[in-house]
Amino acid sequence: MGTLPLAGKKIAVLVESDFYENEIFYYQHRFPEEGMELHFLTRLWGQPALQFQGHEYRAPLRVERSFEAMSDEELRSYSAVIVPSGMVADRLRYTDDVQRVPPATDFLARAFAEPAIVKGIICHGLWLAAPRPEMVRGRRLTCHNNLIGDARAYGAVYQDEDVFVDGDLISARTGGHCHLLARAIIEQLRGAD
Repeated sequence: MGTLPLAGKKIAVLVESDFYENEIFYYQHRFPEEGMELHFLTRLWGQPALQFQGHEYRAPLRVERSFEAMSDEELRSYSAVIVPSGMVADRLRYTDDVQRVPPATDFLARAFAEPAIVKGIICHGLWLAAPRPEMVRGRRLTCHNNLIGDARAYGAVYQDEDVFVDGDLISARTGGHCHLLARAIIEQLRGAD
């Protein structure tokens, strides 16, 4: 077997408790199948690692990497950053100082500032943009039916599609469409080479 087409590329998936297991399990197989490194990132709160539980089956997921204090150079080493479905975005947008934007939203905004990084947002992952709606203002995207009003309030242009590609922003309707999101990201990264 020859070199995999996307060998050496890195994908970041933001994680917290109440993640949708089927989506995360799919990514754990699909991206490495292309030769990509898959990294789960979270807010570690000063701990060396945290263990989160999934939403449906309470499946455990241990995370040892943080997006906090990540350098611009390290951020640019990622080809894509995914905000998954489930309650991940809602949990990650917690901030202990209500005068400050949540660290996870700041991290996502930094990724949005890098056009070479593909941003994948699926289902309720769109919630992470709420504190910085300018990230998606004017962008075309899809999201869970329950978030159409949110998307419009953020100034995004809702598209009634299961997956939608708007340049470096790829969005999908629900966690059940994770295979479509992954395929669109893979196709975009293959095309960039």
